[in-house]
Amino acid sequence: MSAQALAGALADERRRAVFAAIVLGAGDIPAVVSRTGLSARDAATAVRRLTDVGVLTGDGAGLRVDGERLRDFARAGGPPAPAPSADPRETILRTFLRDGTLTRLPAQRGRRRVLLEHITERSFEPGVRYPERAVDDVLRRWCEGGEADHVTLRRYLIDDLLLTREHGVYWRP
Repeated sequence: MSAQALAGALADERRRAVFAAIVLGAGDIPAVVSRTGLSARDAATAVRRLTDVGVLTGDGAGLRVDGERLRDFARAGGPPAPAPSADPRETILRTFLRDGTLTRLPAQRGRRRVLLEHITERSFEPGVRYPERAVDDVLRRWCEGGEADHVTLRRYLIDDLLLTREHGVYWRP
């Protein structure tokens, strides 16, 4: 099992819940469903993924954690340090954007600025004037399904001088 495979397998919250349930004694899918509250489909998918990377084994006695594989991994020194990204901007965008949707706004001002610049460059043409409704419609699409709301995003764009506003009309300077 590679460090990346292990990290990827346990990165998902549902897979971590399934892993924990099996560590605590759930030996089959119905027991995992009962302990985690996940649907049978989600539990089965998580078990399959964890089995594929070698963290779990399923034999006649039921599901169990492959302790020997985990010990081998620990003896190997654990995962290597992540390689630094060639472009920190790309790392920030990968962290806070998923499929073109803003998952959340970064707390750190510098990271937030990178994200706001990206959104501005892809959403608004320089010098074109937009009514507030059009700006809200564009920003809502960025925020769909994420933790941020379009009003907060619009406020940050104004505060960081990425958009200018006058009498309900916005433009990118």
